[in-house]
Amino acid sequence: MKALVIGAGMMGSAIAYDLAHSGGADRVIVGDINADRAKKVAGLIGGNVEPVQLDTQVPEQVIRAMKGVSVAIGATSYTQNLGLTQAAITAGIHFCDLGGNMDVVDRQISLDALAKAAGVCILPNCGLAPGFASVVAAGGAKRFSGLEEIHIRVGGLPQHPQPPLNYQLVFSAEGLINEYLEPAEVIRDGKQQRVDSMADLEEIDFPPPFGKLEAFNTSGGTSTLTRMFDGKVKALDYKTIRYRGHCEKFKLLIDLGFAGAEPIVAGASIRTAREFFEEMLRRRLPSNGPDVVLLRVTIRGMKDNRRQTLAYEMIDHYDERLKITSMMRTTAFPTSIIAQMLSNGTVGARGVLPPEQCVPLEPLLSELRKRNIVVEESIS
Repeated sequence: MKALVIGAGMMGSAIAYDLAHSGGADRVIVGDINADRAKKVAGLIGGNVEPVQLDTQVPEQVIRAMKGVSVAIGATSYTQNLGLTQAAITAGIHFCDLGGNMDVVDRQISLDALAKAAGVCILPNCGLAPGFASVVAAGGAKRFSGLEEIHIRVGGLPQHPQPPLNYQLVFSAEGLINEYLEPAEVIRDGKQQRVDSMADLEEIDFPPPFGKLEAFNTSGGTSTLTRMFDGKVKALDYKTIRYRGHCEKFKLLIDLGFAGAEPIVAGASIRTAREFFEEMLRRRLPSNGPDVVLLRVTIRGMKDNRRQTLAYEMIDHYDERLKITSMMRTTAFPTSIIAQMLSNGTVGARGVLPPEQCVPLEPLLSELRKRNIVVEESIS
């Protein structure tokens, strides 16, 4: 297997690491517009990793880089995923990305017929949530004869929170603000609805040292689950987990206009309030420090002629030896595994569809256990 990773940032570097060290790829190409960054990542990983300079805004360059690989993985901004999808279809290769914006995903899905005609599979919205968490929810739901509720709770947190936000940048500031601004898709009272993000605050408990935390609506986490389970469940939602007090403080900044689209003139430059806010978050919030990812998926319904609750829970920590954050592990490693499933035929679907619709749960969990990412299961 020969793979192309597009983007040499936090997630792209972790995807390339897993592809190179899991035995799934004979050769890994890391492409980034910053040639030095690509070289640095390739040098740190070593072995069969090759750096290339790649400008995603030049389709011909992307298509040329894709030719000859089995699968490409997009680890750049979600704004580039539609163009990368079009390039992959043209090049005739499989492609998956980290997603994060359903408007973009829907545009990708509109290319389904073209992907099928090219004999390729495009999987948007891989990663943690959307992605891995959605596969867990869809896979667990198959064990029920009748469904009632599906609730997904996921969060990346610093192990050593610092005020005022008790948060560190475990992925891009752009992606974080997008999750907090865009409406969230849910099912309530058996009907698909759009609700405000940073709303419906609830308390959630995890084992020590975490204790009582909070969770609230954010966008994108349900992926296409609300469509898959429309008419099949009474309730389905996704909420992000944070330390208590984070939601109120961050929402205040948004309400004050810090994430607005209005232009602001600063010297000779013109930028939006949101662009300034993103830059301030990058400068002021810690990143890459010891973190933890919490996941809980709860499914209720009829199973074995009884009303039961199936729960999946994961607590994953920063890798001290490799200096890889838990968010990188739990986002990049599932994506790498899914890319390998595309290449080796474990996922045989063709067209454009998110992973919850075609990625088998048990093989994914088995591969994650090999990487010491363990999801515990309980039934009550």
